[in-house]
Amino acid sequence: MKKVILNLAVSLDGFIEGPNGEIDWCIMEEDMAFDAFLESVDTLFYGRVSYDAWGNYQPEAGATAAEQALWQTIHAKNKFVFSRRERKEDKATFISTDISAKVEELKQQAGKDIWLYGGANLIKTFIHANLVDCYRISVHPVVLGSGKPLFEDMERRLNLKLTGTRFFKSGVVELSYEPTD
Repeated sequence: MKKVILNLAVSLDGFIEGPNGEIDWCIMEEDMAFDAFLESVDTLFYGRVSYDAWGNYQPEAGATAAEQALWQTIHAKNKFVFSRRERKEDKATFISTDISAKVEELKQQAGKDIWLYGGANLIKTFIHANLVDCYRISVHPVVLGSGKPLFEDMERRLNLKLTGTRFFKSGVVELSYEPTD
């Protein structure tokens, strides 16, 4: 069965974006093996706002070949957008109702794992509905002071088991967890 993997960066003080939505503090290193992660997934889950910003993003003309290849790889994946506003003309599949049932149905299909890309509202929905199978959190050595927290409005305790750690020369620490409930 496919797993839903939440793979994202978080500041040391627990924010996934700064107070103005900025993510310029995120560090990407070659030894993080992000390409390997992308090869392990065949599907991306987006909220509408994140999809509008990144779902069809094209790097600037002067972007490196590596950045262009990265975005080509991302755009080759199956895309599902969780939104009340459906658009028929788009290459993504829009899901507006019965999220848990649709996610479980997609997890039963053959193929690779699913990247819960975001945004913040979709991540919160998935966490609250117990739809995340793996939390891969890269803690970055920066304190933002404010912004959008990863864990917001938690209604109950979330018990997790550490399944892996990786350390990078930049000071980023990747922590992998699975729910135990």
